[in-house]
Amino acid sequence: MARSCSRLAIVAGLVASLAFPAFAQDATAPMPAHAQPKSYGEGWDCDRGYRREADKCLAVIVPENAFATNRTYGAGWECLHGFRQVDDAVCLKVVVPDGGYLDPSGKSWSCHRGYMEADDLCEKVVLPPNAYFSQNVYRSVWLCDRGYKVEGETCVEIAVPENAFLNGSSYGRPWTCERGFRENGDECKRVAVPENAFFDDKSYGPGWSCERGFAASDDGCTVIDLPDNAHLDRSGNRWRCHDNFQRSQGRCLLNE
Repeated sequence: MARSCSRLAIVAGLVASLAFPAFAQDATAPMPAHAQPKSYGEGWDCDRGYRREADKCLAVIVPENAFATNRTYGAGWECLHGFRQVDDAVCLKVVVPDGGYLDPSGKSWSCHRGYMEADDLCEKVVLPPNAYFSQNVYRSVWLCDRGYKVEGETCVEIAVPENAFLNGSSYGRPWTCERGFRENGDECKRVAVPENAFFDDKSYGPGWSCERGFAASDDGCTVIDLPDNAHLDRSGNRWRCHDNFQRSQGRCLLNE
């Protein structure tokens, strides 16, 4: 037992002799020139105007048309507004073409409304009749006036059938039938509403629904003949048996 403890003590001593000097060396590593101790914790930071690279503080060389960021990371400088970085240490002036303007970032340019970017230029857009310039830079440079649609490089008038109106939709048909009419090909036809019914503008069905107490049939709307112990359901166009009754051959029979 004593021999085992002795061996453990020797091993622990060897580990300590290897580890502690390394920690002491890191803690007492010399601080490079143009550096100062951190305001908290251990270590050091480079002086203003210098940036850290490995264990040294190198002077920040600010190129022409640039300014010092006074940050200890990165290049330590950025190009002035209206200039952009080229290569590692050059700031070139952003050349804005005619019909363009300098972006708020100061590092690139965009074309004015009515112009379109083409390589390094802003080309003036020829506006077709019945069109206007778009303010959305992510869409077409121009859009057609209301009542017209884009066809190639022109705006052609939309053919709206009788009893219809323009709906302004960007997809599908650009027109919608007036109330009381339904789409039939390229026309709007009047919905024939039978007696005891009303116009229904749902996109499916015949275009009409029966009043409450009536059911749809080939002839239109026929009155519902309620059997004993029955009532109209929520739709009002069908019937169901009262509770404790079941439907059988058009009647409501008591459950037994």
